[in-house]
Amino acid sequence: MAKEVEKQPNNPLHGIRLVDVLDYLINEYGFKELGRRINIRCFTNNPTLKSSLTFLRKTPWAREKVEELYIKTKQRNSNKEDY
Repeated sequence: MAKEVEKQPNNPLHGIRLVDVLDYLINEYGFKELGRRINIRCFTNNPTLKSSLTFLRKTPWAREKVEELYIKTKQRNSNKEDY
């Protein structure tokens, strides 16, 4: 396990599951706002956690966009807490 951590010291998503990323974003924004920020059908057309996870696991470009939004949101929220 320690070797895995050493291999990815600069990866902010290391050890975070996709379901946790998506759950955080849904709680932060809701599906409607997620669909506005990332225009993909799994957020705009009858969205559910399960269908979104299925799509994101099969679609690398969409997963990258979701992960990028997660990182930006976590950083923004972290900066808010500093004040």
